[in-house]
Amino acid sequence: MTSVVQNVAVDCADAHGLARFWAEVTGGDVDPEDGPGAAETQVTLPDGPVLYFNQVPEPKTVKNRIHLCLRPTTSREEEVERLLGLGATLVADRREPDGAGWAVLADPEGNEFCVLRGDSDRAAMSS
Repeated sequence: MTSVVQNVAVDCADAHGLARFWAEVTGGDVDPEDGPGAAETQVTLPDGPVLYFNQVPEPKTVKNRIHLCLRPTTSREEEVERLLGLGATLVADRREPDGAGWAVLADPEGNEFCVLRGDSDRAAMSS
């Protein structure tokens, strides 16, 4: 027997606002039954589990113990710029001069996530 991942839960201060950010990041859809002020909502991803956002009273205080790693459909650099434009912030730059590595970003509430190399980046390194 095995278990299937139903969702990835994220504690946050503004469930709907953070869900809207992650819907833009992933191309997913925010649950249409939940609007601004909802204590919980979710983003249905095109492929994969649901991102579930749950409003909690306490703020984030330490580094995430679990985070999402994103592989963009464009180049890593294009995706990092797009995400910064959506409100993410650069936390750590782990990109290497040879094209390897990743960028660590944070969503508007400070939850870290990584942007890996896209397929075009990976193809350029192997040629």
